[in-house]
Amino acid sequence: MVVLVTGANGQLGQALRFIAPEYPEIQFHFYGSDQLNITDKDAVATAFEILKPSFCVNAAAYTAVDKAETDIENAKAINATGPKILAEACHQFATTLIHVSTDFVFDGTKNTPYTEEDATNPQGVYGLTKREGELEIEGKATAYFIIRTSWLYSEFGNNFMKTMLRLAKERSSLNVVSDQIGTPTHAIDLAQLIVKVILSNSKNYGIYHFSNEGSASWFDFAKKIFEINNVAIALGAITTEEYPTPAKRPKYSVLDKTKIKAEFKTSIKSWEEALLRK
Repeated sequence: MVVLVTGANGQLGQALRFIAPEYPEIQFHFYGSDQLNITDKDAVATAFEILKPSFCVNAAAYTAVDKAETDIENAKAINATGPKILAEACHQFATTLIHVSTDFVFDGTKNTPYTEEDATNPQGVYGLTKREGELEIEGKATAYFIIRTSWLYSEFGNNFMKTMLRLAKERSSLNVVSDQIGTPTHAIDLAQLIVKVILSNSKNYGIYHFSNEGSASWFDFAKKIFEINNVAIALGAITTEEYPTPAKRPKYSVLDKTKIKAEFKTSIKSWEEALLRK
């Protein structure tokens, strides 16, 4: 089975590369943006013609949430145009597309976990372009799984956990927002879920939610990171208003995983347990 992975040098791409040796039945082909620009229709067509993949995992994304507010053109190209081009290629080559989306497609006004049926209402450029990418896939592809996730972290790439550990080496105290609630997701757990989807032969296409179980604020997340890594630091809780950012974040974005657990017969670790992997 041939699987093309785009965005191979990003956090999820590296996580997939890390677990790939566990699945010898899958022939992974990893393409970073320097090898395959998903916004280049001809380049994508050539890659599909050569590989004729059974699956394409789109792990490429513009994830600089605040920068996206002013870098709209690039965010739109990578998060919306790229998925459109991949969806068209997948349709042409009878390839199943697995696309990773985000909790930022929601506005965060709920106080119970978001289901796949809940209305989207992104509040910033990042969320808007990711939602546009979802819609492009729904309109162009026939065989696709859109997996929305949240607060991705791991030992790979840039993420909140690595930032906290770096700042702890530079400072004796740190303030972290405590009124934004979501769920941290370990990139390895998401990567393993994606492989489970590939191996499942499921034809129940559509949107699915995946994160680790439970909920936390960024303050809770930071506190647990320091606790597990035996880091002594004075940690303070602040509000969103006390830490203004160019992009508005959802106040609540916990995802309901009922659908994905039922379809793929999967159990999901709590975010605290997943964090022990470091």
